[in-house]
Amino acid sequence: MLTAFLRLFALRPILAGSLLGIPILTLLILGLATVLLFKLLLFVVLPIVLVTMLVRAATRPREPHVPHVAHTPPEPIQTM
Repeated sequence: MLTAFLRLFALRPILAGSLLGIPILTLLILGLATVLLFKLLLFVVLPIVLVTMLVRAATRPREPHVPHVAHTPPEPIQTM
């Protein structure tokens, strides 16, 4: 079986290149895209988010925390 594949690849080098090369190129491209997206998140998105959070925290007015009181509906009017 292995010799049949080797003979087939020797007779048709373009077929061999496409069968062996396309999966390797696909894995290479996926790996590079993953590294690129990770670097984009780490060096672009994360600093922007951190700076935004720090600026909002620094410019937020310092007010004491007032707990939220649940709204109670008014008592129904009783008619006679």
